[in-house]
This record gives sequence, structure tokens and C-alpha cells, in this order.
Amino acid sequence: MKKITFSFLFVLTFICSSISIGQTRYLDPVFPTIDTTNNIVYAVNQSVLLGEALPVATGATVPIGLDSTTTPPTPILFTMPALEMDIFQPSGDTVSERPVIIYLHTGTFAPIIRNGNATGSRTFDYATQVFCNQYAARGYVVANTDYRAGWNPQLPTEPERAASLMKAAYRGIQDVKAAIRYLRMDYENGNTYGIDTSRIIIVGQGTGGWIATCLNSVDKLSEIQLPKFLDPVTALPLIDTAVMGDWFGYGGNPAYNTTNHAGYSSEHDMILNMGGAIGDLSWLEAGDKPTAAVHGNLDAIARYTTGNLSVSGVNIVSDISGSYDVVAKANMLGNNDDIPTLFDAYTLAARAASNSIAGTLDFSGDTIGPSVDNVFPFVTGNPGEGAPWDFFDSLTTIALAVGQGLPASVGTDAYMSSLATNPDVSVAKATAYIDSTLGFFCPRIVNTLMLPGNTVGIQSEKISVNVFPNPTSDYISFNSSSNIKSISIFDNNGKLIEQINPNRFTFTMDLRSYAKGIYYAEISNDNQIKTEKIILK
Repeated sequence: MKKITFSFLFVLTFICSSISIGQTRYLDPVFPTIDTTNNIVYAVNQSVLLGEALPVATGATVPIGLDSTTTPPTPILFTMPALEMDIFQPSGDTVSERPVIIYLHTGTFAPIIRNGNATGSRTFDYATQVFCNQYAARGYVVANTDYRAGWNPQLPTEPERAASLMKAAYRGIQDVKAAIRYLRMDYENGNTYGIDTSRIIIVGQGTGGWIATCLNSVDKLSEIQLPKFLDPVTALPLIDTAVMGDWFGYGGNPAYNTTNHAGYSSEHDMILNMGGAIGDLSWLEAGDKPTAAVHGNLDAIARYTTGNLSVSGVNIVSDISGSYDVVAKANMLGNNDDIPTLFDAYTLAARAASNSIAGTLDFSGDTIGPSVDNVFPFVTGNPGEGAPWDFFDSLTTIALAVGQGLPASVGTDAYMSSLATNPDVSVAKATAYIDSTLGFFCPRIVNTLMLPGNTVGIQSEKISVNVFPNPTSDYISFNSSSNIKSISIFDNNGKLIEQINPNRFTFTMDLRSYAKGIYYAEISNDNQIKTEKIILK
């Protein structure tokens, strides 16, 4: 173990400048220095980075051609990237078991620069390094975790492209669950990193957010056999568990999947999503883990509400749902009941931002509805922007390209591609959005997982509501112990149907125009939100 040497001087400045007296562990940066253990191999599995027909074990070196410029010709070797994590820990910490954050970087399931962007590496991404250091400075253990890359956006049909991307996300799910099991195995064999296995938080950034939301919800064969994931000609599933194994990473064809750390639990406790999306909103069900999110309202890749995923103008998969719809449904299903209604400064800023974009259009052209608790829309005004926390510069991007044996012009193209949606990129801007993300997420971690400081941002007045008659065939009444500020009605899929602002203690609604079925009412006063199930017969 060694004291971290920061890749960027301003990362150190960011951390040290934010330390102050009288702060609270898990909420504020209370540790000025961080220890890291790098390049820990947590699993071995089959990667398709060289193509679906050429699965190669992670960490293995294989010949991929001959160098004819030598006499005799010599093999050109390629080493498949290993499945590794870097562990960040607060230096000098005396607590023996700390909550662990598994942090997943962005990257569009392809290596940095080769993915056409200036970001996409657990090691080189500015935001990833700062976030991992900042969480560790607050007292968490952070596992900065890689996952397998490899997919083909150039396949001829949308279902094939969707399947290729979903396979990449599926492998990511398997990898993260293997990482969870690795940490649990280590815990039972000495707990090298001082973690608390009852508090495992998955933080996904961009593509990592896609993995995190899918990890939280894919648990049935039927979910990966929806019509949009079937071959359009044969109607066979494009994701075959007999080949790839199940969503835990067990089984399948050994040429395509290797089981890691069987016998240990893959369970996690919370999802924090930074600009990711879910493959289909129907995957999200009651009982899934609590989830909160930050997301650009004009994100062009993972749409803020629900829309199609496109890469370089090619449609990949239809009807993916971003943070607004995902968190709204999680709230409605009661999955976020352990996250109290908060009133800290960042939550109030999130509500103000949500209110400011209500009624506007996201990048898909869908209308954004009223404010949803536990999601913070990052409103930058830049069309297509999904990652305002990123920082990148042309010199570093070109150097990363040249370091991979690519022309400098490829690095320039990647820089310009990222600049197109983040034209005002700067350290100051990245720092501001990193600070907002940490300020929004940490109180939710603390309150949900009952860590020290779990009363932060909570106001004591609770709302008590009687809803009657229920079931009903026509009218329903709400009788509250305090003034009802708003009532939001959602259907069983989490879609907002109607919002009313009664501003009274008792209110009756006419439901005769509604279709029969199950609805959910979110009733809020100035301090609390309560969700009630309504049956319309």
C-alpha cells in the first residue's frame, strides 16, 4: 500500500482546499490524504474486444498478426486488458469496517480515444480520479473498477446493434457482480481493505451508470427476451444465457464466460447513477435497491426521460429510460422509501433545477414533467451534454492517442467530439459539478444506509394521509394531517398522469376518465412526500 501520487496537481488542491474543521464523516472530506492499492485483479473472464468470434481471456497475451518488417517476421502480440480495480482508502483511518463504493467509469464499452471520446478510462479520466479521491476523503473505501469492453455499433439491423450493446452491458453486470463477490471473499479472508459488506454502493458514471441501473434490475430471463431484444427474422433471443451465462456470471459456454468466486453473495445496497440509463423501464420492479441520480436534461446518449440510444447517428436500441423516468418509478414503487425527503442545500438546488425545466423538452423531444425527488438535473444549456463533471484537454487527448499507436489526428478528433457537447469545459466547471454530485449523493447514502450524520437535511414534520374509498370506481378523497401542497398521479408503469396543487387539508379527485387499473398517488406537503397505491375498479 502506498500514499497516492496524484496524476493532476489540481486534484490534490481540490481535496486539500475542501478540508475544514467540524465536518462530518461520510458527508464531508475529513481525510486530507488517501492511500491506494493499484491494479488488483478481481476476476478473469472472456473478452470480445477483438470481436465476437475471438473471445480471449482478460489478462492473456495472444498473437494477432505478423510484423513483416523484421527478418524473420515476428508475431504482433496483444494483451487483453485485465479485470482490475484500484482501491482508495482514507489514510490513517481507525475505523475497521467502512462502506465500500464500487465506482464504474464511462467509456461507451470501448477503450478511451478509440471510443471517439476524450474520456473512458478508470486511470486517465479526470472526473473518475477526483470522485474516487473525494469519496475516500469522506471516509468511504472506493473500488475504482474496470469492466470488459467490446461491441459492434456497425451491425446491419437495430436488433443486432441493440443485442451487441446489451451483451456489453450484460458482461458489465457480470463483472461488477464478480467484483462484489471478490470483495466479500476478501472480507471473509482477512478483510484486506477494511470494508463493511452490509453497505455496498454502486456508483456508475455514464456507461458505468448504464451498468449500475441494469445491475439493479435485470434478474429474469424474460427481461432480456423482450421483443426489441429478439432476432427480427428467427425471433430467437439475441442474448443467449446458454452462451454468455446468467446475470450473476454463472454458467454458459466456457469459451465466452468464466465463473468467478462462486458461493459469495453478489448483493449490493444502493445505486447512484450519473447519466446512465436502463434498457427497459419494465425491468424496474418493487424491491429493487434504492437509487438516486444526477443527469443532464439535454443528454444526447442516455436521454433524460425515455428515448432511443444512438451512437454516431446510428440507432442502437429503442426506448431506453434515463434518470428522470427511472427515479420517478423507483420512488413510486417504494424502492426509495429508505431515502427520506431531504431539505439540504443541494436537494433544494435539485428541486429548483427540476422546476426550472418542467414543461421543456429533453433531447428526445419528450416533455419533462414536474420535479421528481432523488434526481438532480444538471442544466448547462449545452445541447447533448451529459457529463458536465468531465475535464479534458487537447494535449492529453493527443498523447493518449499516440500512446496507443494511433495518429495524433485521432486524438484531436476525440477531443473535438467531446468538446462538441461540453464546449465550455474547464477545471472550474468540472469541480462545480463534482461538488454538486457529491453534495447531492452523500446525504442520500448516509440517510439510506444509516451512517453517522443520518439526520442531515431532514425536517421533522411528517405527513399523515387517509385515502378513501380505496378501491374505488369513481372518486377518491385525500384527508391529510397537514396542508396538501401537491398530488401527483402515476400509472403502474411510472408515467405521470396528472398533477394537482390543492393547497388544502382535504381534496377529492374525479377518476371517472381514468382507465381501470392500479395507480400511485404521491402526496406532498412542504416537508414530506407520501406514496399511496390506488385501485380503480
